[in-house]
Amino acid sequence: MTTRQLDAFFRSFLDIEGFGSIDDSLNGLQVDNDGADLSRLAFAVDANLETFRQAAAAGAGLLFVHHGLFWGKPLRVAGSHRRRLQYLLDHNLALYGVHLPLDQHPGLGNNAGLADLLGIEAPEPFGRYHGRKIGYQGRLREPLTLEQAAARIGFAGRPPLGVYPFGKAESRTCAVVSGGAAGEVREAIEEGLDLYVTGEMSHSVYAEVMEAGINMIAGGHHSTEVWGVRRVMERCAAELGLDVVFIDLPTGL
Repeated sequence: MTTRQLDAFFRSFLDIEGFGSIDDSLNGLQVDNDGADLSRLAFAVDANLETFRQAAAAGAGLLFVHHGLFWGKPLRVAGSHRRRLQYLLDHNLALYGVHLPLDQHPGLGNNAGLADLLGIEAPEPFGRYHGRKIGYQGRLREPLTLEQAAARIGFAGRPPLGVYPFGKAESRTCAVVSGGAAGEVREAIEEGLDLYVTGEMSHSVYAEVMEAGINMIAGGHHSTEVWGVRRVMERCAAELGLDVVFIDLPTGL
């Protein structure tokens, strides 16, 4: 399979064009290869030199990431950016990045994955970002304590960055927005939800969370965004028959 064919496959189910006007990320193929066929794909959350090295060592011809190298403005080809690009070119390793379309996807996305893990029934869109809702909310299949909720979303058994027990002993409703979406807790408060789950906490909303009496979990930016990458990886393996490998480089953040 070529990078062009794989790009068409990803675009068949990820709304890459639909997020073009609001997503700073350059979604899609960010660095191409020389036209060589792909037989193994690597998947990771972040594009960085160590991820590239592990992808190349695994024999991957393309690396699919959630956080790519390009974010809405041109960068000088110097320093670490030059070294990253040079490594990709030297190893004929293509790079494919998908940001908000992967957060939002109702079946394969980061937030759909979190909603499934927590047992949100009939999830509805939540978390408006420039006119598009990228998260999900709903009633939990069964009431959860904060400890139970944190354990369900902890990838590879990693603990969350922060647990804020300001609400009920057991939560029955919940909203999720992966990554750096602390401010969206205000929407959860307005909706009267019991629990809000995201990647990071922010000092600017801490008092509001406490005063509103809502529970909140900051599961980690990286840890809440492994789910979409892994679901796309599983789809590639199942539908394309390609070898796949997941590269786990947690940041602790």
